[in-house]
Amino acid sequence: MTMARERIYLFDTTLRDGQQTPGIDFSVEDKIAIAKMLDEFGIDYVEGGYPGANPTDTAFFSQKRTARAKFVAFGMTKRVGVSASNDPGLAALVQSKSDAGCFVAKSWDYHVRVALGCTNEENLAAIAASVEAARAAGKEALVDCEHFFDGFKANPGYALACARTAFDAGARWVVLCDTNGGTQPSEVRDIVEKVITSGIPGENLGIHAHDDTGQAVANSLAAVDAGVRQIQGTLNGIGERCGNANLITLIPTLMLKSAFADRIETGISAEALAGISRLSRNFDELLNRAPEAQAPYVGASAFATKAGIHASALAKDPATYEHIPPESVGNRRKVMVSDQGGKANFVAELKRRGIDVPRDDSRLDALIAVVKEREAEGYAYEGADASFELLARKMLHTVPEFFRVTSFRCMIERRFDANGQLKTVSEAIVKVLVDGEEKMSVAEGHGPVNALDIALRKDLGKFQHEIGDLELADFKVRILNGGSEAVTRVLIESHDATGARWWTVGVSDNIIDASFQALMDSIVYKLMKNREMAGLVAAE
Repeated sequence: MTMARERIYLFDTTLRDGQQTPGIDFSVEDKIAIAKMLDEFGIDYVEGGYPGANPTDTAFFSQKRTARAKFVAFGMTKRVGVSASNDPGLAALVQSKSDAGCFVAKSWDYHVRVALGCTNEENLAAIAASVEAARAAGKEALVDCEHFFDGFKANPGYALACARTAFDAGARWVVLCDTNGGTQPSEVRDIVEKVITSGIPGENLGIHAHDDTGQAVANSLAAVDAGVRQIQGTLNGIGERCGNANLITLIPTLMLKSAFADRIETGISAEALAGISRLSRNFDELLNRAPEAQAPYVGASAFATKAGIHASALAKDPATYEHIPPESVGNRRKVMVSDQGGKANFVAELKRRGIDVPRDDSRLDALIAVVKEREAEGYAYEGADASFELLARKMLHTVPEFFRVTSFRCMIERRFDANGQLKTVSEAIVKVLVDGEEKMSVAEGHGPVNALDIALRKDLGKFQHEIGDLELADFKVRILNGGSEAVTRVLIESHDATGARWWTVGVSDNIIDASFQALMDSIVYKLMKNREMAGLVAAE
């Protein structure tokens, strides 16, 4: 008889705890985009930030940002000496357009004394009053018991009292936090078991682990083994110091490893799981950072094998050196000694774009060779769908020559204006050949790339009306090696009035040249898409 599986709830704190990562500062637009990604993927709870703490979070919570997931506002428990109804922080949380409120509560008596400067009993009363206020406002209440494991080791009776107070006041989830990230998996398992034995059911307990010893994922799984039924974490494990538990690693483990999958289930579908590699890469792209090649499950090297006995065995049966099928997480096998694995991937990628190429077509081999050569130079076609499609169509079919840029020049002048203010002015001149007629356009812009973009799109003759709705949505620069002579990769995101978005790439030791390559590809792709000669994927 098959036993019913218990439900694990996934709580994402990328937009709150993840924003503590050095160098990361989400705008309201970033937060809206990330919340949508998480919601569509199937995450149960999306914690959006701290309403009232800053203008960005206050604006973000002015309306509900999820359709399926519970939208969670974060805040402190009410201040000691102030009633719940008169605490401005609590009011901001309660009044936000959230489904739930997550309170951070001190559960280590040392922190109560030093950080809050109140008695242990006053802290317990603040926890209870905060939970009751959230519930009275119709919100689900969660309590993050900060420093719980350190607090339990120092004074187990008081740490348990904090968790018990939250539970008795009606908190749906009491979350045990390893805030300093130093607790070991065996300790986590032991302490969680003691919490459950004390009378708080596992179905009301969560785990919030930090990665300071590299064990946030292991600690989260140990807590699940011991009985907790909510896991808190972030996309790609971002977070303060060494980061939080990585949901991108945890979710496939929970769903694909029988040690967990046989007895628990998540709210993520198998179809959604197959998009987790793309979710991870899209998030890194939004952060403008290179994906971690050796990331578990989703990294470019996760299923890559070099020449030797591994590759030979893989060719006979992939299960010999793969712990899961890479397709189950949207990744792909890479056998570097052979084109065979690569060829199948290329055929599939081309087919998605409406390009059918026989496996034995010599042009396919030529395309694979060019892509490998270009990727060695720094091109990244996985993040630049439109540039890959243009390259493929040039080699396998034909791309019309809509126009030809015969030359371009870019000048940057730094000077004092009439008011004595120092100004930097960028000017670009582009010569374009359209139907045998050469046109020259001059433009000034905010920086050389902007000037080039304006000049290039200023006069394309009979094609001019077709690019009126083309907009550059994002522009990212990545240095591929060190030094002032570094090779630069430029990635441009474009969109048009149809809502379609596409990405193009350029690589050069000259940042202006790399930018121009990506700009050119974007315009040509738009003209192809207008003729239904490209863009089947982008327009889906």
